[in-house]
Amino acid sequence: QRQLVESGGGLVQPGGSLRLSCAASGFTLDYYAIGWFRQAPGKEREGVSCIHGSSDSPNYADSVKGRFTISRDNAKNTVYLQMNSLKPEDTAVYYCAAVFKFRRQCVLSDAYNYWGQGTQVTVSS
Repeated sequence: QRQLVESGGGLVQPGGSLRLSCAASGFTLDYYAIGWFRQAPGKEREGVSCIHGSSDSPNYADSVKGRFTISRDNAKNTVYLQMNSLKPEDTAVYYCAAVFKFRRQCVLSDAYNYWGQGTQVTVSS
């Protein structure tokens, strides 16, 4: 059974940092694209960043470029999202998701079909 479990969310002041983790089980990252998405209250879900398990070419939403960094550790079957210079508008529930993709690229608009339960990130003073 393919599962994704997020961790690392919490409360942080504006300008602070958090690192989210997405631990995968039941499959290996090698042929999957892993994406981070977020949803704030009253807003639609937004793609934040993605990476393929066999590629070092991540993609980022414009709203987080230069502040967030996605990375992976295939030995741990885990994808990370390092979030720096956090802003109040980054407040949301953050989800990781996976989709099987033989081609070694990721696109945030792909139909991700395995989802974690989400972790809350709150940026507030």
